[in-house]
Amino acid sequence: MNEDLEKSLEKLSGEFDSLDLTFHEFRENGIDYRKSFFPGARDEDIIVCVYRGTDIHEPFHRQDFFFFNYGYRGDYAALSENSDNLIQIRENECYIGQPFSGYALRSESGTESTIAGVLIRKDTFFREFMKTFSSDSSLFRFYLDPQKDRFSDAFLHLSFGQDRQLRTLLEMMIIEYANRGEDTQNILLPMAQTLFTLVSREFKKERPQIDSDTPVSRILEYIADHSDTVTLKEIAERFSYHPNYVSSMLHKETGKKFSEIVLEKRMERAEVLLGGTTLAIEEIAAMLGYGSTSNFYKAFRSRYHMSPNRYREGGRSGNKDLSQ
Repeated sequence: MNEDLEKSLEKLSGEFDSLDLTFHEFRENGIDYRKSFFPGARDEDIIVCVYRGTDIHEPFHRQDFFFFNYGYRGDYAALSENSDNLIQIRENECYIGQPFSGYALRSESGTESTIAGVLIRKDTFFREFMKTFSSDSSLFRFYLDPQKDRFSDAFLHLSFGQDRQLRTLLEMMIIEYANRGEDTQNILLPMAQTLFTLVSREFKKERPQIDSDTPVSRILEYIADHSDTVTLKEIAERFSYHPNYVSSMLHKETGKKFSEIVLEKRMERAEVLLGGTTLAIEEIAAMLGYGSTSNFYKAFRSRYHMSPNRYREGGRSGNKDLSQ
């Protein structure tokens, strides 16, 4: 093995116990739960950590960050949102979780396992990574829906087998973070974006989407996936219809105009981004495809009869979630 890599693995595994992964007790809406917070320094948005050991027995908990855990050597297990759902993660497989669902690592085999983890602040993930998933509705919903739907998928479990591409990239991130300097965060960000692009590719390979049954359902799915940029002309060209026909077909099937459907999809994303992040309103407006923040304010107020800021403050009942 590369000497620098082995030294980096050793260094990060030695630093693991110094990470503040305290499980804090919370009670909200009559529910007790534990929660850990992003353990990186104030000036870090991404950290890489390495766990080496024979026994892992975490309490079931939530966390306020996104994470990618990779079976680097040996196997381990994780309990998903449903505490009796034990997921076995083998070498070269990963377990990916989002802040809105709970989990707990487990390993009691007596054989040493090495887990490499990439942890990303929640707001950074939404700001820098969501574009990677916006063209895949299933993957996009995995990262967003659990905030609103407790029955959503709690994790992703993917196998990379003999594919060395992701493993090599992760090893580069391990070496960089173990020998971090002033520019390490700038270097890790594009590497992490590439890592999650490979995750997206594997997700599509393992879980191919079934084509929708009708032209309308396919078009509606496309609008949902590309609500930030989609136009009627673009849809017409993609599905080989005249724009007027697309507009008429959508209205006949849904009772809504094309612009109303796009607005609905944008506002669904706005709800999640306002309720689940501390991103500036200007950033959210841009992510949703608005050329100006004032246009977003106008659209949001028209739909919800309140400003985005008021909504974020809890103006809409039921907008709170356990991850906050």
